[in-house]
Amino acid sequence: MPATAVDHPAAAGVTLALQVLEDMKAEEITVIDLVGKTSLADAMIIASGTVNRHVGAIADSLVEAFKKAGQPAPKVEGMPACDWVLIDTGDIIIHVFRPEVRQFYNLEKMWGADRPHERLVG
Repeated sequence: MPATAVDHPAAAGVTLALQVLEDMKAEEITVIDLVGKTSLADAMIIASGTVNRHVGAIADSLVEAFKKAGQPAPKVEGMPACDWVLIDTGDIIIHVFRPEVRQFYNLEKMWGADRPHERLVG
């Protein structure tokens, strides 16, 4: 019996992040379930912004949303250039890329986004 999104340890954070990403018009949003794959995090979210400024604005909105939700301030890397911003909330790793940079690194292939992720999507 597959687990539901509610059973996932990072469900609330994933839901919050997805709402912010949709509100900020992020593109090509992908959620990868990391439970059982790594101890780094329970989930990874990969999204694209259209240009550097959009990537930075998305990242800023994500950080603010997690702070407002009462969670500790996430660790953020890559803000000066905004080609690729990594936001680590502890349970979730969020990558926001410019499209060309995302295509180059292809994290979806590395982390197996094509594998079933019924725990997070439902």
